[in-house]
Amino acid sequence: MSHVHLAANPNVHKKKEKNMLWKLNIDSHVKELELRHNPVIIRVNKFDEDSAKDFAGQMSLAHNTGQKVIPVIIDSYGGQVYALMSMIAAIKASELPVATIVEGKAMSCGAILFTFGAEGMRFMDPDATLMIHDVSSMAWGKVEEIKASAAEVERLNKKVYTMMARNCGQSDDFFKDIVHENAHADWFLDAKESKKFKSANNLRIPKLEIDVSVDFKFS
Repeated sequence: MSHVHLAANPNVHKKKEKNMLWKLNIDSHVKELELRHNPVIIRVNKFDEDSAKDFAGQMSLAHNTGQKVIPVIIDSYGGQVYALMSMIAAIKASELPVATIVEGKAMSCGAILFTFGAEGMRFMDPDATLMIHDVSSMAWGKVEEIKASAAEVERLNKKVYTMMARNCGQSDDFFKDIVHENAHADWFLDAKESKKFKSANNLRIPKLEIDVSVDFKFS
């Protein structure tokens, strides 16, 4: 009587083990690639100390992804001017161009940040709104302290209006004069007006496409 023995082929096990190790190595590499090279898209809703720190960190991270442009999507009512200044500093220090995109609204600090997109890379949804106004302060204390606060507000006011005007190719007092002619009231601009005054370059939301390439090294 003959017996049929079902024995495991040791070579098959070795092959499976090899393939498993290969798969694990590939998975590990791809996972590392995902962690280190995901493109950065920055969203700005608030202007405060925490959001400014996060913005600077995201800007720095974007320089290690291989992307060629940093998209900054703005949908904000505004916030603290000093936080805005920190974000502007991060953009100025960037080696990559920044594309600013307004979804919904860019008011106060948001409108100013919008103009720091690279020329030709300031996008605005056709139904979005910009709002420009004077810097404000809620100062209290002794008379001299209130005077000092008022002087600082005046300095910041001049600075942000000038930066915004220069970004848009206008004279330094262009935006300030328009706001002040309207009794310092909030100035709301729709998309067409924003393009007319050179704040926006494009009245559309760009399609953000991610191009990923993987290069394996065998060692």
